Amino acid sequence: MRAMFAVVAVLVATIAATTTTATADHHKSLSDCTAFDQQDKGDASVEMTVHNSCSIPVDCDVTWTVTCAPDTKKRKSVHPAAVKLTIGEGLSQTAEASAAVCGDDSWEISSVNWSCQANKD
Repeated sequence: MRAMFAVVAVLVATIAATTTTATADHHKSLSDCTAFDQQDKGDASVEMTVHNSCSIPVDCDVTWTVTCAPDTKKRKSVHPAAVKLTIGEGLSQTAEASAAVCGDDSWEISSVNWSCQANKD
């Protein structure tokens, strides 16, 4: 009787593991099929691109901060910015972070963050 219980327990564990693996393969995370990159564009902006290789459309948020005159105490000013992107399956979209608000002052673009979730529509 103990041997039969052990065989049944092993069989149940094998079926559970197979089901879990199949389910895990079927439900991939959006982080597996979305990507982000950025590159300088001209002298005063950064181009940020989100790529969607998922089989569904995604909604993405990209946030960043433009800091003008970051090395000064009196003229330093901080400008948070954000954009929402809806990206179809297999497509990419780009947002531009511009330091034009800083005029002739020095600047930095920092605190760049992005996240995506399944499109609700």
